[in-house]
Amino acid sequence: MASEETGTMTPTQTTTPIRTDAASGAAEKQPPTRAWATRLVIVGIVLAALNLRPAITSLGSLLEEVRVGLGMSGTLAGLLTSVPPLCFAVFGVMAPRLARRFGPSAVVCAGMAAIATGLAIRPFLGGTVGFLAASALALMGIAVSNVLMPVIVKRWFPDRVGSMTGLYSMALALGTSMAAAVTVPMTDALGGSWQSGLAVWAALAVVAVVPWVPLVRDRTAASAAPEHVSPTVRQEDAGLRITRSRTAWALACFFGLQATAAYITMGWMPQIFRDAGVPAGEAGVLLAVTMAMGVPLAFVIPRVATRLPNQGPVVVVLGACGLAGYAGLYLAPESGAWAWALLLGVSNCAFPLALTMVGMRAKSSVGVAKLSAFAQSTGYLISIPGPLLVGVLYQHSGGWGLPIALMAGLMVPQIVVGILAGRNRTVEDEVAAAA
Repeated sequence: MASEETGTMTPTQTTTPIRTDAASGAAEKQPPTRAWATRLVIVGIVLAALNLRPAITSLGSLLEEVRVGLGMSGTLAGLLTSVPPLCFAVFGVMAPRLARRFGPSAVVCAGMAAIATGLAIRPFLGGTVGFLAASALALMGIAVSNVLMPVIVKRWFPDRVGSMTGLYSMALALGTSMAAAVTVPMTDALGGSWQSGLAVWAALAVVAVVPWVPLVRDRTAASAAPEHVSPTVRQEDAGLRITRSRTAWALACFFGLQATAAYITMGWMPQIFRDAGVPAGEAGVLLAVTMAMGVPLAFVIPRVATRLPNQGPVVVVLGACGLAGYAGLYLAPESGAWAWALLLGVSNCAFPLALTMVGMRAKSSVGVAKLSAFAQSTGYLISIPGPLLVGVLYQHSGGWGLPIALMAGLMVPQIVVGILAGRNRTVEDEVAAAA
């Protein structure tokens, strides 16, 4: 099937079978359901994406208040920053199995409900254990939704993987930066209570549940997006052993290394600028600028990536921006602060590129589900030590030379595995060849 975006054949697409008259007649009866369901899926994807990071970035904005309010030690509060990727890795593995049993839409709907419940109750459970348990509930909902977003895009929009991935990546970036920017002012407006400032984000998750409910309840909507894949592909994906694919491993490593860079940036970049003499307020604005770069670029980069047979050039450009940004942080952190923030913001857009490649490297939504779960779960495990190691190097070296060298050093393997993951091939073909 020719892609409407590219006008060319892509490895994730298969030939549409010729319809019989009966099939054509059935298809003619489907458009009304298909039309409303498609619009509802788009709304659901955008709202779900908006909720995939506020649970994390809102907590970061109020971490000191939470630590004092719950009586946490500084070490325990620091470990909170490693809980999200750990939960993403552990719970993300469950997503394909849950999707096979209940359907992707039902799992995402339940994921949004879990986020809403976790965010609503965690500030009011009265202790560290309860706070962590409720946070884990919200993060579980985020984890399964993280994995299944590429699956839903692949099923409903197989010829628009780039534009739809860009749409929800842009919404995800917007939710991330919005929560970081408005949590503190909103907390002040609500009377200064950190409990209210965190719990208010549950309302956004409640809204995100709404468009998925009719999609779950209406069986015709669930089947309104049939995949035109051959029985051979269905059989391949049913028994797909994803760990036999070199591309799957390359994509998992690329996902993990870009996540490492992102978490290091979010956690440490303001401190780097402050230690260089940048005022605290300006350092926070620089981080906001870095995160805000993901809003427009998250929409553009997937569209560009799907127009290329090989995504390696995009990987190299993003990596080069990261290396230039780290070099600037080392050589002239204060005088060129705004330039380095912009360059690192471009580099951090490796995330939507990774999501796009997940959708392009498998032939069906079943294959995408397995690839997405493997790449994201393995990748988030890889990302856990990075921010902690930067903190250790900073503490023991007394400066930012070694930590920045580590960041730049990690960018080199990220480029290498990204080039490997961007090659024009599918995991099904690789597994079949290996067998």
